[in-house]
Amino acid sequence: MKLKIIILSIAIFCASCNYLDVVPDNVATLDNAFNMRNAAEKYLFTCYSWVPNDGLYYGTNPGFTAGDEMWFLTNITDQQYAWRIATGNQNVVNPLVNFWSGEQGGVNLYRGIRECNIFLENIQSVPDMPEWEKALWSAEVKFLKAYYHFHLLRMYGPIPLMRENMPISASVAEVKSVLRNPVDECFDYVVELLDEAAAVLPNTVQFDIEQGGRATKPIALTLKAYVLVTAASPLFNGNTDYANYKDPNGQVFFNQTDQPEKWQRAADACREAIELCHDTGHELYKFHSGSGQNLSTETIRELSLRNPLTQKWNSEQIWTNTQATAGIMQSAAQAKLVSGSSMPGSRLAPPLKIAEVFYTKNGVPINEDTEYEYNNRYTLRRSEESDRLYLKPGEDIPVLHFDRESRFYAFLGFDQGRWYGGAWNTDDEIMYVDAKAGGIASSAGINNRSATGYWPKKIANYLNTMTSSTSTTQNYPWPTFRLADLYLLYAEALNEVGGPSDEVYEYLDLIRERAGLPTVEDAWTNHSTQATKHTTQLGLREIIHQERMIELMFEGKRWWDLKRWKKAPQVLNQPITGWDIYQEEAVTYYRVRVVFNQEFRQRDYFWPIKESELLVNRNLVQSPGW
Repeated sequence: MKLKIIILSIAIFCASCNYLDVVPDNVATLDNAFNMRNAAEKYLFTCYSWVPNDGLYYGTNPGFTAGDEMWFLTNITDQQYAWRIATGNQNVVNPLVNFWSGEQGGVNLYRGIRECNIFLENIQSVPDMPEWEKALWSAEVKFLKAYYHFHLLRMYGPIPLMRENMPISASVAEVKSVLRNPVDECFDYVVELLDEAAAVLPNTVQFDIEQGGRATKPIALTLKAYVLVTAASPLFNGNTDYANYKDPNGQVFFNQTDQPEKWQRAADACREAIELCHDTGHELYKFHSGSGQNLSTETIRELSLRNPLTQKWNSEQIWTNTQATAGIMQSAAQAKLVSGSSMPGSRLAPPLKIAEVFYTKNGVPINEDTEYEYNNRYTLRRSEESDRLYLKPGEDIPVLHFDRESRFYAFLGFDQGRWYGGAWNTDDEIMYVDAKAGGIASSAGINNRSATGYWPKKIANYLNTMTSSTSTTQNYPWPTFRLADLYLLYAEALNEVGGPSDEVYEYLDLIRERAGLPTVEDAWTNHSTQATKHTTQLGLREIIHQERMIELMFEGKRWWDLKRWKKAPQVLNQPITGWDIYQEEAVTYYRVRVVFNQEFRQRDYFWPIKESELLVNRNLVQSPGW
């Protein structure tokens, strides 16, 4: 199922386009764009064409590599726009991943919004369309307009709202009077657009092959839930760090008093989205083995955990971005398993601290589990035959890699860890990663090896194949929203409204059950050094946050969550570490090595506006710290 995006070239497009660009009202080419249904449909697809490609790690989805979830070898030579933010190279002269004016790996979302406005202003003039279809297409474009505004809002904070396009007759003074809007006004406008869209959008698309990826009511309500949870979060709700952040008229951009009612509004939106998703057939994905496969419980569970992301159009995916395919992502995530293979090997390398986020097999953090050797986690232990579905038997492997939860083994690749998939799709013939110096996984070239000794296996489709001479990749469109994400948003909002409750536990436990973990109550009561942690709002908040970090790992959500929770400084101001990947023996390979000393500053919460933009309109006000 694929949305066929057709880029409509018309004369009104300028070489340099941002929110200040103006559009003639009566240009012949614009009239032609709406003189027939077929031409108007092309313009609709043009509006869709500005959806950022969430399946690209190096630019248009900065959530992947602008934080600490993935790392690279420092000698990598190509343009890693988002990762350069992670290494402290963001700037005001030529900002990285610039979505304001579309440079350095970014997409010009203000141009996308302008296209949406042109569509909404002209769709009613199309003569050969029924009114219901005009209303439907208008709803789709309102959804896109909301999505583009929200994308800018979480990146830049207060932004100029582009309710309508500025006319060509606008004076210089009018152009220079454009101001940023306060964040609450921005959130309200996005929600207003989504409500208008949801009232018209269908519950499902009529023709999957032609219309897959088009906006529906479940997608709009899920985005609304995400928007309202973001608005209720500490970064945007009562953030006194920005008490002096104002426009030239003295308008404060951030509300200065925490408003708990925002969490109730968010919880209501989550509940409404979940109910509609359930009514339209969405459910948590679970893998069912085919006839004759005879797979173990452990392998079936691994595929139940990996496939919600990588299996096309499964029941858990709410919005699948058909413009974002994960081909490049998979190549960068795939450990080299066969000598001489054409598979290039991974550039994406999760740091050691990411491996430590996952729970133990008892479903609690490794530093809380009463049975786990946390202080000895880097010491070596000999693996046994009973470990074969996770670890290669007879090898010296750190304690850190034993007795972990299923998502640890399903989502991460590492030395002597099993890599299920490709030509090894049974429990009898198992492939293990050989990552030490001289091993197959370390031989993919100076720029194409893991910098830390870990691989984001979750991203790689298990049906990818690899031989000594060829490799094939089962591409898939990137899922922007899936049901597990929505469940966790709901649990978070409910806990912020009223603290621990059976309903909060219910939605957390639905996700934990798929991972083979005990319930939250059982896990903490019976296995944690903080046995009552789950009974307090603060304790359960930490549990929910970590559950999101684990379940949504390598999906580009961690960085945005750390920022909206205002946890970015405490988490990102830690060294990026990994194993000593240039060593051949286990005793030296498994030494912790500092790869980079990362720094996150207060100014890094929001993107800077390019300096040249401020020369055009000084009323905009630069983002704090820049």
